[in-house]
Amino acid sequence: MTSVVSGPRLLLRQLRETMAETLDSQDRLDKIVNLIADNMGADVCSFYVLRDDGALELFATRGLSPTAVHMTTLRLGEGLVGMIAAEAEPLALEDAPSHPAFAYRPETGEDPFHSFLGVPVLKAGQTLGVLVVQNSERRIYREDETEAMLTTATILAEMLSTSEFEGLIKPGSDIDLRRPRTFEGTGFSEGVALGTVVLHDPRVVVRNFVADDTDAEMERLESALRTMRMSIDDMFEHGDMQVNSIHRDILESYRMFAHDRGWVRRLSEAVQSGLTAEAAVERVQNDTRARMMRQTDSYIRDRLHDLDDLANRLLRILTGDGDMFGTKDLPENAVIVARNMGPAELLEYDRSRLRGVVLEEGAMTAHVAIIARSLGLAAVGQADSIVSVCESGDDIIVDGDTGTVHLRPTPDVEAIYVDKVKLKARRQEQYEALRPLPSVTKDGVPVTLLHNSGLVADLPALDETGAEGVGLFRTELQFMIASKLPRLAEQVELYKEAMDMAGDRPIVFRLLDIGGDKVVPYMRAAAEENPAMGWRSLRLALDRPGLLRTQVRALLQAAEGRPLKILVPMVTETSEYLKCTQVIRKEVERMSRLHMVVPSKLEIGAMIEVPSLLFELDTLLPETDFVSIGSNDLIQFLTATDRANRRVANSYDPIAKPRLRVIRQIVEATKRHNVPLTMCGELAGRPLEALALMAVGMTRLSMGPSSIGPIKDLILSLDLGAIQKKVNQALEGPEQVNIRALLKELADKQALPV
Repeated sequence: MTSVVSGPRLLLRQLRETMAETLDSQDRLDKIVNLIADNMGADVCSFYVLRDDGALELFATRGLSPTAVHMTTLRLGEGLVGMIAAEAEPLALEDAPSHPAFAYRPETGEDPFHSFLGVPVLKAGQTLGVLVVQNSERRIYREDETEAMLTTATILAEMLSTSEFEGLIKPGSDIDLRRPRTFEGTGFSEGVALGTVVLHDPRVVVRNFVADDTDAEMERLESALRTMRMSIDDMFEHGDMQVNSIHRDILESYRMFAHDRGWVRRLSEAVQSGLTAEAAVERVQNDTRARMMRQTDSYIRDRLHDLDDLANRLLRILTGDGDMFGTKDLPENAVIVARNMGPAELLEYDRSRLRGVVLEEGAMTAHVAIIARSLGLAAVGQADSIVSVCESGDDIIVDGDTGTVHLRPTPDVEAIYVDKVKLKARRQEQYEALRPLPSVTKDGVPVTLLHNSGLVADLPALDETGAEGVGLFRTELQFMIASKLPRLAEQVELYKEAMDMAGDRPIVFRLLDIGGDKVVPYMRAAAEENPAMGWRSLRLALDRPGLLRTQVRALLQAAEGRPLKILVPMVTETSEYLKCTQVIRKEVERMSRLHMVVPSKLEIGAMIEVPSLLFELDTLLPETDFVSIGSNDLIQFLTATDRANRRVANSYDPIAKPRLRVIRQIVEATKRHNVPLTMCGELAGRPLEALALMAVGMTRLSMGPSSIGPIKDLILSLDLGAIQKKVNQALEGPEQVNIRALLKELADKQALPV
């Protein structure tokens, strides 16, 4: 047996030289198994590759019958090789044939061999194949020999990823690494996108695997670990980490992983075996990920993200590697794939090349999902583990209508979606034909359709959809994408441009709604246990009156004498609303004193999204010119469900009987006080939900531009009176009724497009 000190390192150097030689793929693989056998003192070395059909195919061998290559296969889980592939764990046996899982293949001629050592070949925790050595005499393989095999498997995993390897694959099949995969998630934004994956936080690509100087690599690893730990420690110094909070607890857990002795020991052992520091990090993370992915304990599986992030952070320190695609250098038809991301991060990408977004986490009402809808991007969330199995540059199809994502789709799947896109284009032509028609039901009820917006880039869509105006312009987006607080002049310019583009059509500007999950980088606040119910929106504005006055002043100046509508968000009680209106009116008085042009008509409204306001509608409404319902937050607070928490975000139907009763209560109150009411949440843009809203008397609906056509098509086909009668009867009765099922039944009777 070769010495354990020189053996693995010598083998790695020989493998590097072999990879650089001019050889065809099979000759290179044959030479590699020969080198491994010689180095390990083994009679047999075999390399099995996991195919996309779940079979492990013998791709190369030294010691078994050469005629078995590309002919012998084992199913995943079958035999010792199949068991290693399924469990992603090494296996060493003194007498392999006596093991109950042993599967004999007579064509291989492996009868004389007893000792067996097999290790999985892993990439991103996924099994790509199995590397095996065997000996005729019965012997126990040592731990350092297993370690040497695992190190060698890291190099083979990289070889499997190269295009050169494709020459070894039989026609009509592929390796598991590149097989098509389908993810069933939740549709966040309707539409279909066929494009190319761009990882939002791409894994670092390790290019140098073999160490020239092991001592130097150990120094690099130790230095990178120190740097990483210092950066994590620095996070604790920020003001928002100074209080006991869930954020601090999570970071403590993260810091614990960074100091874990077992993790550091495994990294050091991988470097000592002859790998570079970055290759060692990748190898150890592959092994750890493979083990944790196969755990049934949800807590352990949840920690996988922490370890992935930690390894990626360490790799970035070691390599200085950055994004494969910069935000300004996207491929055509880019689809962003991420674990999660904020709305400002999405807005940093070149929107002219962006077609879709896929997230592992998030919820339909998360603000990144709202931005995706605003930009007209197909978006899917809760696509579990997609980040770990895709690479930037992979083909991808995003079906926001069904919540399905096809990674590396087959030609027939792609053809189906090409047809679907063509059909959608034809439907858009039909919606275009509806554009000039008034939005009135068959029984004569007019319904006002408006846009939700937040970007000037959205506003040209008013002409394309025929909407009657903008029911909600989210002013916070300007603050979220800026690196510093926008100055008065910058705000005036944005609001003026928005009004110019809207023309004679009304546009409702919602005052700054930041805090909670809408974070701006230049306004740090103390961490909160429940940020959605904390220091945000109107509360923040009243505590920072300078910020509020500047925005109000910008809106008043931008109007240039035109009518102006201002919406006050997150009103909890009437007194808060009146404090805000007082600030607005004082600014109007100030402009008048300075002989500046004031709006010809100023209307101020309140957003109903906090349940406490339901109990003082008769106090609030006489003080308002109009009101709007923010369904996202209202449903969140009514059901005590965090809309950003994937475990509960979709647990409650927003049009179930209790929630629809609340909306009807608001409708009835606004009718008593003759105050216009608009639904500005995401509910209004979905046909069945829009039908529920109209059934309880809502006739002003604001939604994403892409929803106007389908909702108008619904309205023009609708006999509203018949549906209103049935739904209101169901809401008034004591028995439990599935409102969604009732609406589907009523819609089917009228052949409505829902």
